[in-house]
Amino acid sequence: MKKRYAIFCFLIIFSSYSQQVQFAHKVIKYSTDLGGKQHGIKRVLGKPDAFPQGGSSPNAWIPKNALDGYEFVEVAFEKPQTVKQVAVFENLNAGCVAKIGVDTGNGKYQTVWYRKKDWKTPSYKSTLNSDRSYYFGRKRRKIHKSPDVNVNPAVEYAILETAVANVVAVRVEFNFALIPGQKQIDAIGISDSENPISVDVNSLSKFENLSDPKVLILDEFTPVNPTISHDGKKLFITNGKDGKDEIYSFTKDANGNWSNKFFEKTLNSDNSYNYVEYTAQHFLLKGGNPITKGNTNSGFELFTPTTDGYQSLGAVKISAYNNYDDTADATMTSDGKTLIMAIETDFTQGGTDLYFTNKKEDGTFGLLQNMGKVINSAADEGMCHLLSDNKTLLFSSNGFSTYGDYDIFITYRLDDTWKNWSEPINLGSKINSNDLDGLPFYDENSEQLYYISIDQGSQVMKVIVLPKAIIQTPK
Repeated sequence: MKKRYAIFCFLIIFSSYSQQVQFAHKVIKYSTDLGGKQHGIKRVLGKPDAFPQGGSSPNAWIPKNALDGYEFVEVAFEKPQTVKQVAVFENLNAGCVAKIGVDTGNGKYQTVWYRKKDWKTPSYKSTLNSDRSYYFGRKRRKIHKSPDVNVNPAVEYAILETAVANVVAVRVEFNFALIPGQKQIDAIGISDSENPISVDVNSLSKFENLSDPKVLILDEFTPVNPTISHDGKKLFITNGKDGKDEIYSFTKDANGNWSNKFFEKTLNSDNSYNYVEYTAQHFLLKGGNPITKGNTNSGFELFTPTTDGYQSLGAVKISAYNNYDDTADATMTSDGKTLIMAIETDFTQGGTDLYFTNKKEDGTFGLLQNMGKVINSAADEGMCHLLSDNKTLLFSSNGFSTYGDYDIFITYRLDDTWKNWSEPINLGSKINSNDLDGLPFYDENSEQLYYISIDQGSQVMKVIVLPKAIIQTPK
């Protein structure tokens, strides 16, 4: 998988007085783009979603001459307003804005800013670690090295000498030969103030007030997919070792610590992709079966507990199942009637998206349906976990505003269609680090969140106390 640093949602940080800020609402005209759902011209619309972290993102516009040529874009805003500042969010190798013009409603652009010979774009102060060379591959199971990228994100704050009233559109011209390397444009904003337009991760203060997470060390595992049994008494972990993905379980000892490591023989049906994805009172959902393209086989299987292990209830079959990859992430409702999957198809918003499907009378599942643009970006969404209320969904994404690479988000189902979800909320900097965080599982018995994180280059499992009153309340 290509290295991505995408992000989706931001809170506008206003100055001490009311600052009128708008981001581009419509594309009027542009020179070129690469086309497609990722990196197309429409990726420049709306709030920044490749900031504050910066870096390469499918949610940013890449023109055809982004390496060393001339390009331009003209964008309209929803309402006319007075403009004192135009902010251009360059998430990759910034410093190439050459000229800016504004339109006050007559269709003509008046030049209000141009790059002077000695003008330099201030460096963007990012909180990211300088080394972001680790990411989950498309299977999200192992750590892979990716090539270093010259990032250099920045915001070009063009302050106009004189404020211009009734601005309806802006034209930005770029000279991409000014800076070496690939370039990307995340967003264009206007303001009636000189105070810099700034953005932050869309999170809530209640997540910042949590206690610090703890690293949970179990044997010498490279842990993947922490999953807790319905009664809270058993922890399933997949250990990736020697080319195999093997499921082990742990139970709590007298001190409340996970111990008694046990190899789950009946759950290890294949050498690869053995993961317990979801547990309910009478069944668990497991991945790991081989997939043959073009049939109903999803690679997932349902099991029920027995006195000496687990017994298969049969493969999870989905009508016209299609996935670009060999594996997927999945979760279910507690009654087993609705399945949520993270896959990539022709109908995704860009990368891996979240889909749902409902069980039919014959026990198979119907066609997978995309869960909508609110929670699916041009980048990747996956590593999902649905709580027992069947409304609260945790997932990981690198397509919204994050603190690092992939972050863990929460969203809430708003109706019975499974297509209407609240805007994803980042779980905050206590949980999400400057690197990758994903594969969340919330234990409703102990009210703790388990997840996988990259910590100083190593893949570890973390646990943090997260009360139900916090996680199941939208605000």
